Amino acid sequence: MRRTFASALIATLAAGLAMGAAAPKKTPGVYASVEEAKQAGPDFDIQGEYEGTVEGGGKIGVQVIALGSKAFQAVFLPGGLPGAGWNGKEKVLCQGKLAGDEAVFAPAEGKRKYLGGPPAQFSATVKFPPAGQKDYTATIKDGKLTGKTDAGKAVTAKKVARKSPTLGAKPPAGATVLLAYKPGKAPSLDAWNNTKWQTSPAGCMEIARRSGSNSTKERFSGAWVMHLEFRTPFRPGARGQGRGNSGVFPPGGREVQVLDSFGLDGKANEAGGIYKNYPPRVNMCLPPLSWQTYDITYSPPERGPDGKDKGQASYKIVHNGVTIHEKVPLGRGRSGGLSLQDHGNPVAYRNIWIVVKGDGQK
Repeated sequence: MRRTFASALIATLAAGLAMGAAAPKKTPGVYASVEEAKQAGPDFDIQGEYEGTVEGGGKIGVQVIALGSKAFQAVFLPGGLPGAGWNGKEKVLCQGKLAGDEAVFAPAEGKRKYLGGPPAQFSATVKFPPAGQKDYTATIKDGKLTGKTDAGKAVTAKKVARKSPTLGAKPPAGATVLLAYKPGKAPSLDAWNNTKWQTSPAGCMEIARRSGSNSTKERFSGAWVMHLEFRTPFRPGARGQGRGNSGVFPPGGREVQVLDSFGLDGKANEAGGIYKNYPPRVNMCLPPLSWQTYDITYSPPERGPDGKDKGQASYKIVHNGVTIHEKVPLGRGRSGGLSLQDHGNPVAYRNIWIVVKGDGQK
């Protein structure tokens, strides 16, 4: 029996519905969830933060960066992890490679540059070798690190999963909720202009592939306090600005960079930096696929008796519970909405709210 074009089209659509909607295209080597990252191999389980001790006394922190191709770089930090004891000066770099079910680390050597592409050329520090570099060795297996210093002292550490003390902070009375966070329920995008962004039952909003940046419908002015949570993807083969890139453009202020800068020096164009202007005091970036927090306080310029602005607007930024900027000058204040940048990476956001205080009304 001859079918009309319309009937054929209906049959095709029905078949598509029966099969279920096509899964969104994914970029190879980019993992937007812990489940995806674990299925890709052991690299994700080995990367991350470790806390431990050096034989004879003294704490040590270790940040292990996955570089793709089963390679790693370990950054040993005397005193502990950033924001938790590290002396802020010395680092020891080791190069690592997966061998069976463990990762083996030796002193980093050779000609290296900051964020170099091939693992053998990668350095997590601008200066290589960094201040404090020593010949450490180590192995990591089942979340435990065992190693030795150049003096033969034992180093032992266990993997930890640090969480920001403000993670999940509830909006206070009077807050404007821009992205409500309810675990198990996809958030509403009613407050946002770009509804192409994806929502998840995990309670977050994620940048959809090539969907464009997003901004709030509401604009704000005057002094305010904002809480925002974000998660960068696991992208071990990428480097620099290609690794979990996005950005937060608060009302009236400059961009605060979102990036997977875990284990790096912490520059003005990296996580926590006021983009291209001010680097964070300390790089508080957690490992990729960790939920992280920005708590930002914006103060507009003070007004003189004549009603004119004097001085500059400023930021205070707390990243994962640690103050990384204080009274950073921003020039003249202005009103505006909150914008989140699409930079080609599946960065996720959740639990965003803002409280307007003092001079200025929404």
